[in-house]
Amino acid sequence: MTITEEARRMYGYADLPHLMGLMTGDEKHNPAATSTLDVLWVLYDRVLRVSPETVGAPGRDRFLLSKGHGPMAYYAVLAAKGFLSAELLAGFGSYDSPLGHHPDRLLVPGAEIGSGSLGHGLPIAVGTTLGLRAQGLTDPAVWVLVGDAELDEGSNHEAIAFAGPAGLERLHTVVVDNASASYPRPGGIAARFEAAGWSTVSVDGRDHDALYAAFTAPHPGRPHVVVARVEPKNA
Repeated sequence: MTITEEARRMYGYADLPHLMGLMTGDEKHNPAATSTLDVLWVLYDRVLRVSPETVGAPGRDRFLLSKGHGPMAYYAVLAAKGFLSAELLAGFGSYDSPLGHHPDRLLVPGAEIGSGSLGHGLPIAVGTTLGLRAQGLTDPAVWVLVGDAELDEGSNHEAIAFAGPAGLERLHTVVVDNASASYPRPGGIAARFEAAGWSTVSVDGRDHDALYAAFTAPHPGRPHVVVARVEPKNA
């Protein structure tokens, strides 16, 4: 297969390990990346109303990757869905590549935010939801993916506490729980959101049908969080 043919291929879930394997070099953070793989695939394959042709459309759904450390799975899914060329994957992390160790919204087609310090994505998602509401755009859904350890950041606590009482129904959060938080307790993530007025579902983060059901569960008048449990980071 030539490079041009590779770039034009249509990819499925089974191709994601191959696409991730094209990305080499230091700082791959493979556990961080693979923990999000199934969540990202189900969102982009079955849930998000956004495509390479609609990345600038006002009515598109917004996906914000807050857990941007180790974005290999994100890049692989974007390539599989045609947002970027698979040819770019081999240059991951190199000096002149648009695919850095954290996604940059100015360089990566389809990326809504540039990731960096943990704890910023959920507050931005809250602001995005409020901004869309202020513009009268009540149909687009806002999705943000965070990690369980990221919830240690105080900025997330403020966002969680605000969004529930504000009734941000179009706000959806996915917490990928790979048991890397400093002070976890069983069920503590869901309980934290529920106490703030969120709709909550906990699910196996590798079960695609269960993820889809959790992502599409009705939650009238409330923001929604899905806690996607995966194998521990050091397992």
